[in-house]
Amino acid sequence: MEEEITTGGDLQDNPKLNIEKKPHVYILRDWKEYAGESLLIVFSVLLALVLTEYFNNLHERKETKDLLNNIRAELLANKQAETEQYAYHVKVLRSIDSALTNPERQKKIVSNDEFHLKMIAPNGVLYRYLDDVAWEVAKNHNISSKISFKTIKTLTHIYEEQARIMKSEDEIAKVFLSREAGKVENAHATLILIKNNYKGWAVDRAPGLLKQYDEAVKLLANE
Repeated sequence: MEEEITTGGDLQDNPKLNIEKKPHVYILRDWKEYAGESLLIVFSVLLALVLTEYFNNLHERKETKDLLNNIRAELLANKQAETEQYAYHVKVLRSIDSALTNPERQKKIVSNDEFHLKMIAPNGVLYRYLDDVAWEVAKNHNISSKISFKTIKTLTHIYEEQARIMKSEDEIAKVFLSREAGKVENAHATLILIKNNYKGWAVDRAPGLLKQYDEAVKLLANE
């Protein structure tokens, strides 16, 4: 008897042999799509740049406003200080004038080889100090490029005048601390030198400086 030999079914029923090749899918895109994507990227970059510039400008304007407000506050405080100091210096000059015509008082001012400054200036050479912190900070932040030339010119002159007034302390100290100032016979000459320094460095500058404070405050209000 012949035996029928089977192969175990059709080849298609064998999963190992049933291999199908999947087709590759290619998506074709036209130039309009590429152009659209490119424009979107360019727009995003430009928008980011514009927003960055906008916020930087906001920050810079706020910083400038703060700097100017600080300068304004400093000027107002200095005006008050210089008003009081000017009145004090005028009294000192009167005291010096009185001593210049009174030899007996001169002997008291200069005694024991020492010049007694407090007899003519009881509160010292300077009565008040004029600050420049806000101005120095503003200069370090390039304030000159952010406000008008007229405002910068006015502020520069004010702070230079302040510095000269403050320098009177050093200049007058050179006079009354010198060896010659401790001699009674030099009392009259020493008083003259002190008076001249007060006038040259401080008193004669004060009226003009006080007016400039008001001018500067008005200019800052318009910046």
